[in-house]
Amino acid sequence: MKRDETMVNAYVPGQGNLSVQDQALVARRQRLLGPAYRLFYETPVHLVRGAGVWLYDAEGKAYLDCYNNVASLGHCHPHVTQATAKQAATYASHTRYLNEVVLDCAEKLLSHFPPALSQVMFTCTGSEANDLALRIAFAQTGGSGVIVTQNAYHGVTHTVSGLSPSLGSGVALGQHVRTVPAPDPAQMAGDLGQAFAAAVQGAVDDLLRHGIKPAVLIVDTVFSSDGVFADPAGFLQPAVDVIRQAGGLFIADEVQPGFGRTGGHWWGFERHGVLPDMVSLGKPMGNGYPVAALVLRPEVLAEFGAKARYFNTFGGNAVACATAIAVMEVIEDEALLHNAATVGAHMAEGLRALARTHASLGPLRATGLFFGQDITRDGTPDGAEAARVVNALRDAGVLISATGPKGHTLKIRPPLILQKAQADLFLEKLDQALNP
Repeated sequence: MKRDETMVNAYVPGQGNLSVQDQALVARRQRLLGPAYRLFYETPVHLVRGAGVWLYDAEGKAYLDCYNNVASLGHCHPHVTQATAKQAATYASHTRYLNEVVLDCAEKLLSHFPPALSQVMFTCTGSEANDLALRIAFAQTGGSGVIVTQNAYHGVTHTVSGLSPSLGSGVALGQHVRTVPAPDPAQMAGDLGQAFAAAVQGAVDDLLRHGIKPAVLIVDTVFSSDGVFADPAGFLQPAVDVIRQAGGLFIADEVQPGFGRTGGHWWGFERHGVLPDMVSLGKPMGNGYPVAALVLRPEVLAEFGAKARYFNTFGGNAVACATAIAVMEVIEDEALLHNAATVGAHMAEGLRALARTHASLGPLRATGLFFGQDITRDGTPDGAEAARVVNALRDAGVLISATGPKGHTLKIRPPLILQKAQADLFLEKLDQALNP
């Protein structure tokens, strides 16, 4: 049975070692926000402040944040917060007035993409970007069939939640959606690229068998929710060829791997040498401010643009765009792609070293500062032990989470500013957490 991603590393009401004050806060939250929200950890963390790689709780305890991909440059980065405040105090409105800031942002963003991807549409969230991408794809192809991986997550709108299997059985997949196994080298025999492409071809054939024209293959280019699958570089191209031969488009979901996370490249798709038809961006783009985008080839947008207006009240507003410009400036000025590559390699080597002394550490999949570390027992996925490790780290002042269909993969995404000394602190704490 598929693991409900919303319940991996989730607080169960009535449990946990909460203070009287935090029990009252949980009760207030449930009363005001309703039952659908989830909290992390067996004992939720009551956070009040962030700075750099650190978060602080109400008692002043510091936590090394090795999970929060929203603040990918570290919490409250001064260059970004100053840019946000300055623009908010100057002018804040939408894209239906002439203003240079949105164009400056578009030009800077597109400068980091291949020339063929030369237009951008702004949204507030990655969910909105993926929702818009599907609308455009359906208009361009005349089809409606969508192919995703078996534990994918692409957002929370009505449309994209229906192609996000990781949301669990309570969120039904659309009848036009087909799932394929994640590109796991341990599960797919032979050439990984050809095996994954064969699975996509099978999904294409099944759509056609049911009278549904294929429109889209959409993947998170490091397959985050499936357990992090990044290697070997280049394996995506055959699957992209399959969807295009079927008349469909390829959408690279860069909400999690984008903006330098994978190290050495701005975008995960670059590692595979593929040219997407559309690229969706989200979380890290504003380092905490809600700004996102869809980058695309002009010919893909032509049909949709000729027949439909696009307007988003806050998508592309001047404050959002000033913030996004500042984020890109920090990535450039602080050489964070290089930092992600070098510190990430150091951290990956440390994880491999720990695996030599801890039998529960199974396969590691890593690229840049993105890690999927399996927890196993006698070679079998062990979601319960992964949850114990996540919560032991939380108690020791380190924040990570777990992912994958069995919840057994430690999902580790430190800020791109992480230094080797902080990576070593994480490894020290993990070493201790692995000894119950």
